[in-house]
Amino acid sequence: MKPEVRPGRSYPLGPTVYEGGVNFSVFSKNAEAVSILLFDSVDDARPAEIIPLDPRVNRTYYYWHAFVSGLKPGQIYGFRVDGPFDPDNGLRFDPKKVLLDPYARRVLVPNGYSRLAARMPGDNTAWAMKSVVTDLSGYRWEGDVRLKKPFAETVIYEMHVAGFTRHPSSGVASPKRGTYAGVIEKIPYLTDLGITAVELLPVFQFDEQDSPPGLVNYWGYCPVSFFAPHQGYSSRSDIMGPLDEFRDMVKAFHRAGIEVILDVVYNHTAEGNEWGPTLCFKGLENRAYYILNDGRSGYADFTGTGSTLNANHSVVRRLIGDSLRFWAQEMHVDGFRFDLASILSRDESGVPLANPPVIWEIESDPALAGTKLIAEAWDPGGLYQVGSFVGDTWKEWNGKFRDDIRSFLKGDDGAVLKLAYRMMGSPDIYAHKEREPEHSVNFVTCHDGFTLNDLVSYDRKHNLGNREDNRDGTDHNLSWNCGAEGPTSDPAIETLRNRQVKNFLALTLVSLGTPMLLMGDEVRRTQNGNNNAYCQDNELSWFDWTLLDKHGDIHRFVKQLIYFRLHRGASEEDYDMTLTEVLQKANIQWHGVKLDQPDWSDSSHSLAFTVMRLSGEFIFHFMLNAYWKELNFELPPLIEGFEPGWRRWLDTSLESPDDRCDDHAPAVGNKSYPVQPRSVAVLFAKSGTNIPDGDG
Repeated sequence: MKPEVRPGRSYPLGPTVYEGGVNFSVFSKNAEAVSILLFDSVDDARPAEIIPLDPRVNRTYYYWHAFVSGLKPGQIYGFRVDGPFDPDNGLRFDPKKVLLDPYARRVLVPNGYSRLAARMPGDNTAWAMKSVVTDLSGYRWEGDVRLKKPFAETVIYEMHVAGFTRHPSSGVASPKRGTYAGVIEKIPYLTDLGITAVELLPVFQFDEQDSPPGLVNYWGYCPVSFFAPHQGYSSRSDIMGPLDEFRDMVKAFHRAGIEVILDVVYNHTAEGNEWGPTLCFKGLENRAYYILNDGRSGYADFTGTGSTLNANHSVVRRLIGDSLRFWAQEMHVDGFRFDLASILSRDESGVPLANPPVIWEIESDPALAGTKLIAEAWDPGGLYQVGSFVGDTWKEWNGKFRDDIRSFLKGDDGAVLKLAYRMMGSPDIYAHKEREPEHSVNFVTCHDGFTLNDLVSYDRKHNLGNREDNRDGTDHNLSWNCGAEGPTSDPAIETLRNRQVKNFLALTLVSLGTPMLLMGDEVRRTQNGNNNAYCQDNELSWFDWTLLDKHGDIHRFVKQLIYFRLHRGASEEDYDMTLTEVLQKANIQWHGVKLDQPDWSDSSHSLAFTVMRLSGEFIFHFMLNAYWKELNFELPPLIEGFEPGWRRWLDTSLESPDDRCDDHAPAVGNKSYPVQPRSVAVLFAKSGTNIPDGDG
């Protein structure tokens, strides 16, 4: 029976289920004709029903809408949109292409999906992704709410949903391996490690074929939808499978006390430039969704992907806001890390704005109040806003922390003063805005670049496996291979690498700011020198769980440092204070190898500082030696009331378990301490109270 079609209404956008049918609404300003296509199967070569919309009754302003009676959740559909194909003026309508609904909560990918068919002339119905009508009501949240942890109590773990459990060694059985459900099985590992938030690489439905020939897009920074969870990360094939399984994962994380932050891509889509496919936005209203060049014939590329989303256009701002509210309200996500967030600062011509509307709208949205907002405050178009990103609540990935810590531990000249700034929350960057230290998200590695193991094992990138002749990926790695390129059987080099890994982890986890760790760095996961593994969906990118035994010493080291950071109180009074709170309330005295004589010169490779609580319960003394020789550091005299003698809390030159000691740490004397080449050492003294042992 042919469905009855009524005028419907323009709001809400997308498919909305009502009793008796579904209302559809989609924006297209310059379209001349719009049809809704209904399918029985995602692989169908032709629609079961075509519903042309009458612009006289099914269009209000620039919104095309209709109420189709008899339709229910699970209905597969798409759009055909006709209009001018005038690329010189930015119009790219193509009525032969099946288009996704920008507001659909579920996207199906046919077995024969073809990105090429969406790019070449002609009908692509059989090979096109298609949207699905969904009903989100009825899911049992069982009292779940967003956790709203303070940044001062946050340790972030950046991870890939599939890569976390896809390796055969994960112990997760098929079909859950590499899925949201698989992640649930491994939450106890994360809880034991001590992290408080996971930052998931993109989970929006993306185009896996947006990659070099013969490879697949693994990272997912190529969205085709801003609402639909990625189908490939679900172990379920039913219509609600990805939505419900994602919510199950969020609920399980919350029960474990772990927040969920999404890495979101609102700067471009998988449609690319003028030679890319027509999947959705190009075919609906190209002029609105993308920043075009001066002549409108091509795309402004501030993202390095071929195109740039027109984030401050009113329609796109609404899309971004609606997407964020969906993930926060309907999916209970705790926060968002915005990929290439500086794109959001650009106007419709690509010019940076002093007060970008979309950024202020996100920050001031009451539905997003208490949500973590983290900006990657730069873009490939040359806009670098670390320390100057607009907004009051936004935190920032601190790329300067990454570079300056790498530079110091590598042994570069001129790095000591910068190191001091980074460890104290980067006041040279953020003090002008009176930011709290946790405004800086501190990291030395992330998905983009070397893993921590590779940072100390390779002098140069090895990306030939990406089939781009090693041209892709950055050449500015600030890495050092410690004496040999790649794997080695030399025990001296391997010992040095292990020490350097601990140095990086120690400085990240004891510095003021919000620390972020990369998945697998706690067990020295390697990508064999590939610093741009976006297209490597294989064991090169996956978490190899056998490394937990091979590098258990590093895992233990990380676990204890995290515990110390979050619960490092030296007395019952402040046992639950975080390291950030302690350092903010402490007196800090700077030294070099000689007391009260810090060497800030370009040739310096060492630094020391003493941290004393104002109430005098304890003292920590930090000594950092990036020099290639042992340095003997003078120790401050202990004040009256403290137990005699300094004790060793941490020394990265020592083997496990002596590299990180508990309250029963050995005494080391009062006068001086020899810090081995390329090592970090921390001593403590106490006034009759205990330092936590880091074992939880």
